[in-house]
Amino acid sequence: MPNRLAGAASPYLAQHADNPVDWWPWCDEAFEEARRRDVPVFLSVGYSACHWCHVMAHESFEDAATAALLNDRFVSIKVDREERPDVDAVYMEATVALTGHGGWPMSVFLDHDGRPFYAGTYFPPQPRQGMPSFTMLLTSIDRAWREQREELGAAARRITDALAENAALPVGQDGAELDVAALDAAVDVLTRQYDTSAGGFGGAPKFPPSMTLEHLLRAHARYAAVGDERAGQVLAMIEGTSEAMARGGMYDQLGGGFARYSVDADWAVPHFEKMLYDNALLLRVYLHWWRATGSPLAQRVVRETAEFLLREMRTAEGGFAAALDADSAPAPGAPPVEGAFYAWTPEQLVEVLGDDDGPWAAALLAVTRSGTFEHGSSVLQLRRDPDDEARWQRVRAALLAAREQRPRPARDDKVVAAWNGLAIAALAEAGALLDEPEWVEAAMAAGDLLVSVHLGAGPDDEHGDRLTRVSRDGVAGVHAPGVLEDHADVAEGFLALYQVTGDDAWLAFAGVLLDVVLAHFGDEDGGFHDTADDAEALVRRPQDPTDNAVPSGWSAAAGALLGFAALTGSGEHRDAAGRALGRLRRQAVASPRFLGWALAAGEAWVAGPAEIAVVGPLDDPRTAALRRTALAATAPGAVVAVGDPAEAPPVPLLHDRPLVAGAPAAYVCRGFVCERPVTDQAALAALVGARAS
Repeated sequence: MPNRLAGAASPYLAQHADNPVDWWPWCDEAFEEARRRDVPVFLSVGYSACHWCHVMAHESFEDAATAALLNDRFVSIKVDREERPDVDAVYMEATVALTGHGGWPMSVFLDHDGRPFYAGTYFPPQPRQGMPSFTMLLTSIDRAWREQREELGAAARRITDALAENAALPVGQDGAELDVAALDAAVDVLTRQYDTSAGGFGGAPKFPPSMTLEHLLRAHARYAAVGDERAGQVLAMIEGTSEAMARGGMYDQLGGGFARYSVDADWAVPHFEKMLYDNALLLRVYLHWWRATGSPLAQRVVRETAEFLLREMRTAEGGFAAALDADSAPAPGAPPVEGAFYAWTPEQLVEVLGDDDGPWAAALLAVTRSGTFEHGSSVLQLRRDPDDEARWQRVRAALLAAREQRPRPARDDKVVAAWNGLAIAALAEAGALLDEPEWVEAAMAAGDLLVSVHLGAGPDDEHGDRLTRVSRDGVAGVHAPGVLEDHADVAEGFLALYQVTGDDAWLAFAGVLLDVVLAHFGDEDGGFHDTADDAEALVRRPQDPTDNAVPSGWSAAAGALLGFAALTGSGEHRDAAGRALGRLRRQAVASPRFLGWALAAGEAWVAGPAEIAVVGPLDDPRTAALRRTALAATAPGAVVAVGDPAEAPPVPLLHDRPLVAGAPAAYVCRGFVCERPVTDQAALAALVGARAS
């Protein structure tokens, strides 16, 4: 019989609806039930694309005997970390504090007030490598709960108090700014940490350093503008990392798009799930690399990744799905195996391509008889450009068509607001710069979905200005309120849509969301909390300014506030961005790899940022040419507004910007103080660092 998860909007929760475990969703009623029965709470947190979550589910949560023990001695709660990042953040902090590491599935035991007293991640069905079996752990927790309640309670209080104490962030000095000196110091740290042999930073496993690359691209633009020799050093880190990722196995050489991370230091073998946020962030990074240098490899990755998003991640409602699983069946009816959809053997290549093209493709794609992955299979890599491009495109098409006949990985089709905001920004910019209107239309459709389904959908949203974090099949998940990153990243996406389309409704929607950020997420020292001031109270209110797999909400808010201020002239929004960035100055210099988005926003802060107003009749090709150059600006954080001065200007940046001798013109401003207007593309390109086209 299905349990309480049967009607869940989250595909991850729905996957557990037929478990024999009597799961509860995260809710007050679950804790009330635990209190009534006087049993502890077992909290299991995971997500649909998590390989080890599936393993533990199969080994333990689908096992009748284990389920009976859980049902008899615990109240069990299942949480999708992507739906409730606030719950995940609080208890992951406890897990790391107790064990020294984190990960998913996360397994935490709580008292009736939600305080953790024991935590871990994956537990096997039998003792293994020093780990107890899951049933051994359950039995021990149950005994301690019944016989050592006082000690458990004291431990829970100590852990909760320690989390609250550690949560206090250092307050920056009054008037501190994330200034040029701090930005330069951060670049110096990254230069020392860079892996000169394989690209990236640090050792295995290697995650795509998307936010750091965005920061370095902006630093490169700053250095290049003044002829600083560090421009070449920074570009070497950008290109070395970006090329290594794009040529290795982490990038899907057939279908485009990136896997979650590389298990090795050389980017050869990935952990195969594909996440929307990675592909949105990397699409923008490779676009900005192409914008700065004209790299053919960068443009290829942009095009293939954008097509991957539209082909495999779009939902029927126009949004973008959260993820594709790592696991799939190697053959119809077989149990799922990690990477089965993507790996190849030499024999399989010959079977699809024949005796001539098969060996050629194996040599090109590093498919060996011993294999680079598991069971003699290999992950496709493209470490060099093919010597016959036409042959490669024919081979690629044939292999992609053959792969489409394999059982596909499952798709988590919930729409996450923050991640869709990142995708909107990337696709809108890429579509405008590479003249692909279909991508811009897809970005607008996703924006329409966020406005129509996610905005104002919460049961307690009396003003209709809050975002719901997730939806599925066009229905908002009303029990998943939007957190800081949702409001900030969606605002970022809407700002990009405004600049690309000129439709000031997107700017207005961004303003609504950023007003919510200022009114409900700020702290007393100029920073931001991850949850709203009227959100559900957890054992502590989460606040983390560091980037993880996605930009931190704090940094994303600062960047969006700064961009909005540049377009509208709002001193309130600019001041809020400056205070938030100033709070992070010391941390950004000490740990730049974990504050890349803040450093990228800091580069925009010290640059002004540039405010580019293009004025002229919208159907005049000269206006269009200036607009294209403005959008190609590498000046960090530059914003663009386009309008016809014969009409009422929709945004303050366009006020009092006349034509020049009757011709369309571009004004480059900072703080709404403008340089002499220009009327030709070359002059504008020189002012904003755009590459000559």
